[in-house]
Amino acid sequence: MPAAVRDLLQRYFQALNDRDARACLALVSADVTLEPNQGFVEHGREAFAAYLERYMRCYRESLEQLVILTEPDGRHAACEYRVQGEYLATDEGLPEACGQRYEARVGAFFEMQDGLISRISLHFNLPDWLAQVDD
Repeated sequence: MPAAVRDLLQRYFQALNDRDARACLALVSADVTLEPNQGFVEHGREAFAAYLERYMRCYRESLEQLVILTEPDGRHAACEYRVQGEYLATDEGLPEACGQRYEARVGAFFEMQDGLISRISLHFNLPDWLAQVDD
């Protein structure tokens, strides 16, 4: 089971790197829960699609150095990774975007159900990110 979960998450991160929202959506359950860093919890594939649209409009990121940890039954996993990004368009409630570059370490926690991702919880150092993009 851990190998299948690791493969699922690697495909998910590859889809994000490829900026392929359709591929990302194919890997999440219809009732997926998204818990973004410092944001409101969102539920469902439609809400996740809107998140991906905003993410891909506002940010261009490369997610690298994935370290994926899984539990033996394959229901939960965690991943630490490095983000190298560019802030392309102003995201609501954040500083104005003008192509600022940034780097960050991110921790993500996942739950799986029926071979799909059913929960994504993202965590990073927001004050550090803000300092990098605030001109």
